[in-house]
Amino acid sequence: MKGQIWMRRFLTLTAAAVMILISIGMYFGPTKPAVAANVGSVYVIPVKQQIERGLTSFMERGFKEAEQMSAGLIVLEIDTPGGLVDQAGKIATLMKDSNIPIVAYITGDAASAGSYIALNADKIAMSDGSMIGAAYMVDARGNRIEDAKLVSWWKSKMAGAAEASGRNKNIAMGMADINLKVDMPEIGLTKQPGDIISLTPDEALKTGYADTLANSTEEVIAWMDYSTQDVFRMEPTFSEKLATFLTHPGVMTLLLFIGIAGVIIEVIVPGFGVPGILGVASFVLYFFGNQVAGFAGWETWLLFIIGIVMLALELFVPSFGILGIIGSASLIAGVVLAAYSTSHVALSLGIAAASALVAVIVVALVFKERGIWRKFILSDSLSREQGYVPNEDRDVLIGLIGTSITPLRPAGTMELEGRRLDVVTLGGFIDSGRPVRVIKTDGTRIVVEEEKG
Repeated sequence: MKGQIWMRRFLTLTAAAVMILISIGMYFGPTKPAVAANVGSVYVIPVKQQIERGLTSFMERGFKEAEQMSAGLIVLEIDTPGGLVDQAGKIATLMKDSNIPIVAYITGDAASAGSYIALNADKIAMSDGSMIGAAYMVDARGNRIEDAKLVSWWKSKMAGAAEASGRNKNIAMGMADINLKVDMPEIGLTKQPGDIISLTPDEALKTGYADTLANSTEEVIAWMDYSTQDVFRMEPTFSEKLATFLTHPGVMTLLLFIGIAGVIIEVIVPGFGVPGILGVASFVLYFFGNQVAGFAGWETWLLFIIGIVMLALELFVPSFGILGIIGSASLIAGVVLAAYSTSHVALSLGIAAASALVAVIVVALVFKERGIWRKFILSDSLSREQGYVPNEDRDVLIGLIGTSITPLRPAGTMELEGRRLDVVTLGGFIDSGRPVRVIKTDGTRIVVEEEKG
């Protein structure tokens, strides 16, 4: 009996020892690295420029490539001062239509329309020093828009985006409308009328406008439980970078200035070549940049070509400025239609035209003896030797006798002292070869009668 008891104890102790050894081995032994729960590549798209049609085209390409790659996650790296709200709306629609989860990682500013893009993402992450908000609408000059209908529309768009992702819509409306009062007990603040809401990372986290804080895109990807080993970062192409540079308001104004001044100088001071070449090249860069950015179509190129052809013809075909007017109108129409914003291009065009006018005046004064002015100035002198008689000397012809060399019925031509003069009778007809006397002058009009003697 005792033997059986000891046997059971021995087996129990042995089993316990084995379990302890297995546990120790599992604790101290080699372990496999953690595997990401989610499968699929990560597609990173930078949103680090003003929001305009060029960015929309860039993001359309990015989302299309992400879908073709069967990406599991899209990360938008956001640092933008804002831009056009209609383009932000198109980008938001692009995000909503995508079946791929989207995280907005705010690395700098998500201001104005940038905050609207961030709110349309599935998740929002923010880095130190970033912000989200200040989304009130402004015009081309940066002045706040106060139109009640526009403000109400934009406020509702912001509120809808916030509600769709489960965030407090009042805070979103406070970002868009300066006149609202918004309580934010989570951070102990109340937005008063006249203020606008913009949140720091900590404030955004406490109010639910950020889901996490991160110091890098890799941290965001790991937080979403995706592998950081399969990440594709989208970069703009050379033509997209060039288009972004060329469509910058400052560069656009400079191109228009050189284009306008160069073409006009070539018209009024022909023969230089260089101003005309620079002018046309500047216009080509302007239209190229806007086309690559997605603003301009081929119809704007057609207007540009028609304008240049008309202005070139003005150099060689006397049209009293008609061709020049048609060409200028065609160019202006092309420039306006090619731009992403009529108000923005109107401002740039106005500045460029005023500056070009000053440059043209300076060139015209420096080279006043050259150019198109010769078309409007009679440079040949009319002398007596060539048969021309000044108006003030016509009276000296009275009483002189010449010969009609054509029938006078009553107008015709007479020869007087070797000169041919256009004359007229008082109404009677005089055959050719008859002697006639000048009896009266009236300006350029010479009146004669047949000499009877």
